[in-house]
Amino acid sequence: MGDSIDIMKININKAKLAGADLVEIRLDSLKIFHPSQDLNTLIKDHILPQLFTYRPKWEGGMNVGDDNKRLEVLRLAMELGADYIDVELQVADQFYDSIRGKTLNKTKVIVSSHNYQHTPSVEDLGKLVARIQATGADIVKIATTAVEITDVARMFQTMVHSQVPFIGLVMGDRGLISRILCAKFGGYLTFGTLESGVVSAPGQPTIKDLLDLYNFRQVGPDTKVYGIIGKPVGHSKSPILHNGAFKSVGFDGVYVFLLVDDLTNFLRTYSSTDFVGFSVTIPHKEAAVKCCDEVDPVAKSIGAVNCIIRRPTDGKLIGYNTDYVGAISAIEEGVLQGRHDGGGTAVSPLAGKMFVVIGAGGAGKALAYGAKEKGARVVIANRTYDRARELADVIGGDALALADLDNYHPEDGMILANTTSIGMQPNVDETPISKHALKSYSLVFDAVYTPKMTRLLKEAEESGATVVTGLEMFLGQAYGQFEKFTGMPAPKQLFKKITENL
Repeated sequence: MGDSIDIMKININKAKLAGADLVEIRLDSLKIFHPSQDLNTLIKDHILPQLFTYRPKWEGGMNVGDDNKRLEVLRLAMELGADYIDVELQVADQFYDSIRGKTLNKTKVIVSSHNYQHTPSVEDLGKLVARIQATGADIVKIATTAVEITDVARMFQTMVHSQVPFIGLVMGDRGLISRILCAKFGGYLTFGTLESGVVSAPGQPTIKDLLDLYNFRQVGPDTKVYGIIGKPVGHSKSPILHNGAFKSVGFDGVYVFLLVDDLTNFLRTYSSTDFVGFSVTIPHKEAAVKCCDEVDPVAKSIGAVNCIIRRPTDGKLIGYNTDYVGAISAIEEGVLQGRHDGGGTAVSPLAGKMFVVIGAGGAGKALAYGAKEKGARVVIANRTYDRARELADVIGGDALALADLDNYHPEDGMILANTTSIGMQPNVDETPISKHALKSYSLVFDAVYTPKMTRLLKEAEESGATVVTGLEMFLGQAYGQFEKFTGMPAPKQLFKKITENL
């Protein structure tokens, strides 16, 4: 999308080095354009196959000129031997009339339709494919917009049944999976950008992410799909971890971001055995309990599920909670490191300790339950006191309003665990408790791991407490999930190595 031919040439070079098979050249982004001279230069010196697109304003592009002139340029590209050109469905008949009877080399014509509002029904998508085919298109391209992630399923269905080469993409953050999983469902190609944020359509990933993060070249019809369900979800490091592990052990799976608004609807829509396992994060952990066919007793007691597996024998959804194991074992290790006796007994180092949990959501429940199980005395602090009271009653503990936490110090050497998103990027200056109150605690844990050292942890360290980062909980729960996803032991050293570079 360079604004000059020289910039385009530099970017084509970058695309080749990055591993692209083909470059789309957006002629409508050029500030100054001399059609015959510029097309000649680009086609003559080409180092990769080229797709020429001259997108008009009325189809989401930048060209405001006359349609006839635009189509003339695309015709010229064909005459000069372009590999592909893209023509909008609205003017396709007009375009084909103008080239009738001409022998035009090898150029393949993509006829495209863009819907920036929504994704039509499967029936309407089918009709649209038929209309595009009827123009004489070599390749059908349909781009729609995702209002919800479930919209993408209709595109996959259309793609799988298409008898012609088909490019089907769903734009926007909720449509991201269409750009990765099209390789599984038979799509002709996908688009990646050279750099993050410089996109020609909403929701495009970078070529680097497609190739390195999602191992796009390895995705095929048999690839199993996993992902992290959340809202928001883009901050999660789970895709880096799981895709890295899948690649290292040669497992045919891909792990994607799933920005989900309605969990029930999502699980009902993606019910095929291709969608094998999901990590579940805020705000869906509690809803996930109701959405599963069976729930592990521990997850049921906690009232939160952070891992869903589709059982291969009957397709039923089984819910687990690996959060509490990940967090509690990281905190226990932290307590032992803070001690000098090594504490090599079978009794948990948390036994008898005062354990204050901030937050009463899914993660708060998991930690409260885990700490209670280890023999700690649990106190729940939450912004709304009633929710804290409710959870405290269920697990047999005490409750506090978060506002009262600063003046709460019944004893020294307590343990504090923040399970809220206070202090998470971009709000890195926030903390749930003032620094002066931290001196009553011997260990402070923060479930937030972006950034790794939150303000809470920095101030706790300055106050002399042992700190345990959310990354350690994240690793612990990821081990459990990987094993449930694949039936293989988690490559723990690899996971640690990957998180060191996060």
